[in-house]
Amino acid sequence: MAWYDESNFYHIYPLGMCGAPFENKYEEPVHRLRNLFPWIDHIKNIGCNAIYIGPLFESVGHGYETTDYRKLDSRLGTNDDLKEFVRLCHEKGIRVIFDGVFNHVGRDFFAFKDLKNNRENSPYKDWFCNVNFWGNNEYNDGFSYDNWGGYNLLVKLNQYHPDVRNYLCDVIRFWVSEFDVDGIRLDAADVLAFDFMKALRQLANEVKPDFWLMGEVIHGDYTRWVNEGTLHSVTNYHLHKALFSGHNDHNFFEIAHTVKRLYGMGGNRPEGLKLYNFVDNHDVERIYTKLSNKAHFYPVHILMYTLPGIPSIYYGSEFAIEGKKEKWSDASLRPCLNFEEYENARKENPYMQFVKALGEIRLAEPAFSYGDYNEVMLTNRQYAYSRNWNGRSVLVTVNNDDNHAHFDIPVGSAPKYYGALSKQIVSVNNGRISVDVPGNYGEIWLPLQDGEEIPEKVEPVVMEESKQSDTADIEEISVEEKDSTKEKAPSETPIEQSAPSSDETALKNAFEEGKIAGLQKAIIAIMEKNGYVTDQMRRDVYNNTHHDSLVNWVKSFR
Repeated sequence: MAWYDESNFYHIYPLGMCGAPFENKYEEPVHRLRNLFPWIDHIKNIGCNAIYIGPLFESVGHGYETTDYRKLDSRLGTNDDLKEFVRLCHEKGIRVIFDGVFNHVGRDFFAFKDLKNNRENSPYKDWFCNVNFWGNNEYNDGFSYDNWGGYNLLVKLNQYHPDVRNYLCDVIRFWVSEFDVDGIRLDAADVLAFDFMKALRQLANEVKPDFWLMGEVIHGDYTRWVNEGTLHSVTNYHLHKALFSGHNDHNFFEIAHTVKRLYGMGGNRPEGLKLYNFVDNHDVERIYTKLSNKAHFYPVHILMYTLPGIPSIYYGSEFAIEGKKEKWSDASLRPCLNFEEYENARKENPYMQFVKALGEIRLAEPAFSYGDYNEVMLTNRQYAYSRNWNGRSVLVTVNNDDNHAHFDIPVGSAPKYYGALSKQIVSVNNGRISVDVPGNYGEIWLPLQDGEEIPEKVEPVVMEESKQSDTADIEEISVEEKDSTKEKAPSETPIEQSAPSSDETALKNAFEEGKIAGLQKAIIAIMEKNGYVTDQMRRDVYNNTHHDSLVNWVKSFR
């Protein structure tokens, strides 16, 4: 058991979040990294106890063309700023890992500048891969070399050269001694030399207890990278794809099949692969943009936080901000976030409150960090699974349909279960529970022993005001009581019992009118009631002129 096994990550692309210019002119440092200091309490508040931040070090543009591994990018500030950032995080119990861009460097890197100046006589000519002094490139260097991704801006390092390997290992030692960093995310790990990664794993075991190595890997058999000899974890792009397309296509089979395949890679053991789970990052579109039905934000995040692996929230996505990938620029994926402008959102945004609840639930429940995985129920639109650890069985139910769904599923040995999101209590009958899950939502069912009370810090999370408030009485429903509601009309069932709110009345009028403008206005009104509404969120509503889509959006608030 290590700190990263029980971590919820918050991912920061600092050049973007701090509003740094796209081009580094190597001028006097500007202390933009300090703009992140106020966000630390917010990160802690939403249940994240680890931060992945990067790239950080001196570079030319987007940060991945490193110029100096030992100097904070001058657009972000000085090394003292980075020291203070890590110190403040550690003070709050938050671990910090840096981006390690070790596959390639920028053209202003000292060794490459020497190569340009001294050519065949440079002592660094073998630091780079396949340098050909008979070739040339678009920079008219008079020689060619290997790069990353076809970009000569990114010069490929020769990781087999002992001097290169020693240099990069010394960089990590410097980061640990200078900044007290807790781990490294290895950029482009899928093209790093395996011998180099083995050397890094040996170094990790030396520099700091539980020093974590996580690699960026897109495709392939993850066990090639995640094992006792190389890395602790890699980015789980397989699950990332399944999570959003499985919802857009109403196909939970895709998600369940992916989970089963990944779980099998680890030998079906809880201690097997601990992959880095995410639904968006600095290279892919925001999850709120990718989802066809915005209400699927809820089940998507329930899955990310409760399936095997280590969950990560990309900065700003807790507020459900938009970000669409463009052909020639990733700028819209990496926006500047002003702390003051999000003051109301940090208090009232319903998506953030939901993410916060999931973070707290996962931190409080060891089964999500160490438990095994067992599929319990699966259809295109409903999915249930258990996580079992140390004799404790936790159940997760998710529903991607617009209508509520009934689950009758086996559970553990506890006499009762309660919904961690709704605080609803259900009794176990013949080893099963019978529960309803609202449309486009889910629930996390935790065992409750006789005489045991629900932990106070687990507060109910609702999608709209018509559901039970935080101060509502906890309702206990047995299987027999559930059965007694079968002959009732839908309006008489427990899920519909609450009196209509003013928001619901507005929605009803909009439905009756059947007008696009009416539906749009009602949606905006409820969004404003629930929390901070960004300009992008308003545009999403008003740009949607399809009646059926707007109707589904209305239903998603239920």
